[in-house]
Amino acid sequence: MENFFGLKAHGTSVRTEIVAGLATFLTMAYIIVVNPGILSIGGMPFAGVLTATILVSAISSILMGLFANLPYGVAPGMGINAFFTFTLVLGGVPWPTALGAVFLSGIVFMILSIFKVREIIVKAIPTSLRYAVASGIGLFLALIGLKSVGFIVPNQATMVAFGGLNAQTILFIAAFIIIGWMVMKKVKGALVYGIIGTSIIAIVLNLVLDLKDGAAFASIPKDVFGWPDFSLFLKMDVLGALSVAMILPIFSLVFVDMFDSISTFVGVAEVGGFLDEKTGQPRNVGRALFVDAVATTVSGIFGTSSATTFIESAAGVEEGGRTGLTAVVTGLLFLPFMFIHPLLGYIPAVATAPILLIIGIFMLQPLLKIKWNDFEEALPAFLALFLIPMTYSINMGITWGFLSFSLVKLLRGKAKEVHPALWVIDVFAIISLIFH
Repeated sequence: MENFFGLKAHGTSVRTEIVAGLATFLTMAYIIVVNPGILSIGGMPFAGVLTATILVSAISSILMGLFANLPYGVAPGMGINAFFTFTLVLGGVPWPTALGAVFLSGIVFMILSIFKVREIIVKAIPTSLRYAVASGIGLFLALIGLKSVGFIVPNQATMVAFGGLNAQTILFIAAFIIIGWMVMKKVKGALVYGIIGTSIIAIVLNLVLDLKDGAAFASIPKDVFGWPDFSLFLKMDVLGALSVAMILPIFSLVFVDMFDSISTFVGVAEVGGFLDEKTGQPRNVGRALFVDAVATTVSGIFGTSSATTFIESAAGVEEGGRTGLTAVVTGLLFLPFMFIHPLLGYIPAVATAPILLIIGIFMLQPLLKIKWNDFEEALPAFLALFLIPMTYSINMGITWGFLSFSLVKLLRGKAKEVHPALWVIDVFAIISLIFH
């Protein structure tokens, strides 16, 4: 183990790496129930997605540790799961076809990584749009959370309105405040503790208030243990995803996954000092991106939205994690949860909605890096940011962000500032709008 991971060379030990792996797991374990909760809205079986989420998280994290020797946890990403459910599946794409798109996006990502085409795409996408898309997805997740507990409801006159105070919305507000306080206090596992605590309180409230059927927002689990549900394994429809209408959605999956991963690698590398002294790039970034691509491909095979490297990996790095052993420990800790899916299936929306808002806050941080006083940069960024939640489609935000950026530069006589690859992307964006 010492020779394989180079523990002494990286100034760490087995004990430190185990503690770091536990810290990373606690900060990202919320995905075990949040991801199935989002994908099940699109008609996929909760237990099947939960099993897929756990297996993908375990396999991908372990692979990151063994192949890239980096302390990064990998799991189905927030934002990408919203795109999968609300833009693709609820937008009319059957979920097997959407899984096929995930699989193909992983293959594309792997090819881009092997032939280093990703550098071209990274240069083609304006930095301000990357920041805006990330933040727009954060707003989208917050909107989904607020809607799921009835805090925001449809309104014919104003489109949306406040849903009013009741037992569920009051519990949601209280949970959001308490979880937010734990995050401020830097409590490791705050999101997980929040989900567990809120779920228990929700069940108690239902019993005390004697809420029945449709009025109830949580119920007592009938079972705790059960065998893993592999019903989604190999259910992807790759042939169905090979159509003109799916070109931009597949690109969007690659785009969101790639930039989410790169941003995470850079952020965590700065925290842990993993930057290469000569290039300034994160250590082993090529291998890490390849693992990320493999993780996305595996996601389609097992039956979940794309996996990506989690920024929560910084928690393990702060605990001293410096090698892939941290990621291996994180991956192994996911596996036992496959056998308690009946219990996890009873986690109510009121317990996961506060988490979506907290994650939304985290994802808004890139807005500080956009030059809002430069209208050439601000206009496309605002469209991407605003249209993602307002159209309930990440795809629409990305599409209009790209097109408006290119149009602004063209009208300003600065067409040369638009990367050739972006013009190609714009063509596909227009085609997708025509076939929308």
